[in-house]
Amino acid sequence: MASIYQESQREKAIDLIQSKNPVFYGSLGGKKFMTKFRDFVLIDNIKNLFEPIRSDAVEYFKKNKISWWGGKQPTGHSLSSQIACINHLYQIRNDKEAVLTILKNISDDFTDVLPVVNDKFKPAYIQFEAVSDNDNLNEGVPNRGSNCTSIDALIFGVRNDGSHWLIPIEWKYTEFYNNQNKATEGCTKETKGSKGETRKNRYSQLINNSSQLRSENHFCYYFEPFYQLMRQTLWAEQMIINSKNETLKATNFLHVHVIPSENSDLLEKKYKCSGMGMEATWRFHLEDQSKYFIITPEKLMNGIKDKTYYDLLQYLKIRYW
Repeated sequence: MASIYQESQREKAIDLIQSKNPVFYGSLGGKKFMTKFRDFVLIDNIKNLFEPIRSDAVEYFKKNKISWWGGKQPTGHSLSSQIACINHLYQIRNDKEAVLTILKNISDDFTDVLPVVNDKFKPAYIQFEAVSDNDNLNEGVPNRGSNCTSIDALIFGVRNDGSHWLIPIEWKYTEFYNNQNKATEGCTKETKGSKGETRKNRYSQLINNSSQLRSENHFCYYFEPFYQLMRQTLWAEQMIINSKNETLKATNFLHVHVIPSENSDLLEKKYKCSGMGMEATWRFHLEDQSKYFIITPEKLMNGIKDKTYYDLLQYLKIRYW
């Protein structure tokens, strides 16, 4: 069942597709997705990407061995948050000034950005579907974009004291979540080695040892979206703890959550595990709340030079904002 915001964005995408708005470059909707033909899924899926970045982004994913959400090619699903993240950030990834501008929209304490050099192909100032070099979370060999903790976008920043910080960015669009407890998934009295038990075995001790995650009660950590946020926090912490074995050597991190303010079904839901909204729930579980920051996509892109990125900003305004 769709949320109010998700349904509004579906209708918006369908209107743009059917009216032949240039943001979808003439592609028709109606491709099959999850057993049904859907008007908001593009038949020509490559046209889900902003045209100036299209060929470069596809090559970047292929040569860095990154998985696309839902398959081997960019999805035609017009509400994909992976596609939204790439459409917003890919064109600026080589522009140091632009990347520093968006980082300063998060915190004025940053004075520089450095290349994320562990991209084997076309490293720049933003990396997509970032993983650690090593298995720091008991998940197996890191595989960018699937079957492990991946970061939607990563910036490597320098603070005003000269320290190097990881800036993991989690990008949301129309997502909202049910009340599934991932710690009990697949569990029965007769079942051993269930998905839920595997998850707890992976993360419980890391949570207990965390300096950022409060460990008195693990319950909320296994409900979305907190399950993702928990793993990303552990990812950043373990990157720092194991920095001598990682290409990116940082001493701290700032976890950024990009969410449209209109997505009330994600932000304002009273979560079963806490009885509070999303932000209040997550902040309750953090020792240092200054390391977590929520921003809208539009505010994140504020200050990007209009002349240089006029076409990109117009595209984003029509399609997303």
